[in-house]
Amino acid sequence: MRFAWLLAATLFFTHAASQAQEAPPAYQVEWTNVHTVTSAQNGRTYDLYVKLPPGYTDPKNVGKRYGVLYLTDGDYTFQVASGVTRLAHNQKRLEEFILVGLPTAKGENGMESRRRDLTPWTTTGLPSASGGAQAYLDFLVKEAMPLVEKTYRIDPARRTLVGQSYGGLFGLWVLLTQPQHFSSYILTSPSIWYKDYALRTLEADYAKGHKDLKARLYMMTGSFEAAKPGDARYNKNRDMVADQQDMAKRLRAHKYPGLQVMAEVSQGTYHETTFPVGLIHGLQWLYPAP
Repeated sequence: MRFAWLLAATLFFTHAASQAQEAPPAYQVEWTNVHTVTSAQNGRTYDLYVKLPPGYTDPKNVGKRYGVLYLTDGDYTFQVASGVTRLAHNQKRLEEFILVGLPTAKGENGMESRRRDLTPWTTTGLPSASGGAQAYLDFLVKEAMPLVEKTYRIDPARRTLVGQSYGGLFGLWVLLTQPQHFSSYILTSPSIWYKDYALRTLEADYAKGHKDLKARLYMMTGSFEAAKPGDARYNKNRDMVADQQDMAKRLRAHKYPGLQVMAEVSQGTYHETTFPVGLIHGLQWLYPAP
């Protein structure tokens, strides 16, 4: 009897301890799916995070096709976009659209992955490789986007490219080199300074050979991204507010019939905090409620 009691007690406490050590279930974001793709373009593996709007499965929308946001730096931007659109979609403050998060390559350091994939040109002085934007765009256009747009009811004429910092650099580069892939852009804190302002040369070269640029471009930079030496809230030397204003001025000066440019400054935000504000402002401009 004593042995049986000891055995039962041991089993009970062992089970209780194992239960206590088990991790609780992870939080699941509603209406989401994950697709994993190993790219034939660069040999790297990427996840694609997809979130459908609340009305997607409604039988009355069975024939409806939706606009889509492709969000670079998807590890961060997809979470923000999922959160800020949840109430807005449920309360019909925004037109419904599909979110596609594009996180950094699996198994790689996130900063190194984005520095390579989102920069159009190689440059010196960086701690890791750069200049892989064309290979990354090839992956998006030839593999990621066809997979998503075959799987879900997406309108390919209404693609929006979203990017922050290097993602903003990437978006402007796509706009000025291969604008046929996206109809609109939401770009916050774009790194226009990259490689001694090579984007300015690219913008001038585009203007020499084209009479139109069909796109809607929204940009936002935080007020604390201006340069003010001696004030720790601001950048010391790099004035990203002025950079954005200059790029908007250059684009508007050509009076392209098909181009709309909206450029704003978010008061009181930093490079690290501007994206959520810029995203919702850009969405309210591009996707207002019907």
